[in-house]
Amino acid sequence: MDHSKFPRPKDDGKANHILNKHLPSISLKNQKGILLNLKRSDTFRLILYFYPMTGNPNKILPKNWDQIPGAIGCTSETCTFRDNYEELIKLNAIPIGISTQKVEDIHEMTNRLIIPYDVLSDSDHYLMNALKIPYFMNENKIYFKRITLIVEKNIVKKVFYPIFPPNKHINEVLEWLREN
Repeated sequence: MDHSKFPRPKDDGKANHILNKHLPSISLKNQKGILLNLKRSDTFRLILYFYPMTGNPNKILPKNWDQIPGAIGCTSETCTFRDNYEELIKLNAIPIGISTQKVEDIHEMTNRLIIPYDVLSDSDHYLMNALKIPYFMNENKIYFKRITLIVEKNIVKKVFYPIFPPNKHINEVLEWLREN
């Protein structure tokens, strides 16, 4: 997808407070409806990538979706994490996608795109509110702005925000992981 024709998101400063924050003890449902606690004592790093929503080929996108800065590209971003999954594992990191979509929508997407990792639903906005993750509204629905957090031992060590273009973001993540 050529992202150059879509509006570029601007850094509005709404993610500046997240660096060095501790993850709260919050569990969210994955694509299978199983709760996953994000506060972990694992030795690997978590790559929490928040995205607005992945489209469904059988559903129409929300009104003016391609005019919202940073809204387009969720599927391509998710596919780049999928396509680099083995490399991320070698770098001692596990990706976890998070959106405000319902579990059913996430389940459809992960099956269709053959996603090998967890994608979580924050449809009740628990994590969004706890970490004050940037968001936008469209047609009275709340969507995450695209942001990625790299978490080590429950502490946010790196924040990528804003992210553009989403299909090239994986390169920034891989570079950071290799250097840190």
